[in-house]
Amino acid sequence: MANRPLDTTLIDKAMHFAIDAHAGTERRCKGYPYVIHCFEAAAIAATMTNDKDVLAAAAIHDTVEDTSVTMEDIRREFGDKVAYIVFVDTVAAEEEDWIAQKKIAMDKIRNASRDAKIAALGDKLSNMRGIARDYRAIGDKVWDMFHAPGGKPDHIWHYKGLRDALQELEDTEAFKEFSRLIDEVFND
Repeated sequence: MANRPLDTTLIDKAMHFAIDAHAGTERRCKGYPYVIHCFEAAAIAATMTNDKDVLAAAAIHDTVEDTSVTMEDIRREFGDKVAYIVFVDTVAAEEEDWIAQKKIAMDKIRNASRDAKIAALGDKLSNMRGIARDYRAIGDKVWDMFHAPGGKPDHIWHYKGLRDALQELEDTEAFKEFSRLIDEVFND
């Protein structure tokens, strides 16, 4: 039986958009292109859904937060649903205080649609995988790579808050892995 052709037009467009938006940038202290994180987030989301809008949003989730791309650019290029999902996973840049930014972000995720939570979990699990790898390698020095003023205690509060906000996805393997990694890193 031959495979049916799959329409990947929107996802392909999102991946190219992410590559262009993040061109020449490195993932924080990692030594590899930033866009690898974007693709990992989309791959994680693909374990929970095949919705093209969700997967496209997962691939471009950091473009507004970390590049010159605007929400209007996202809406124009990808439509309202993708723009909404990206908005949910975008930190409030107008807030300078790290705790305030993260609280707003957690509240947006908590109150978001399941689709938006799937894309957010893709991002957060990718982040948590990186933190866990670094934590295993360098221990508490990992917190020096981040902007949280309170170090590890702030990250404990943030990631456990994200786990609570994403609880709707507790039946997925991605959420279970996310939860295990949080326990491994923060309950040592």
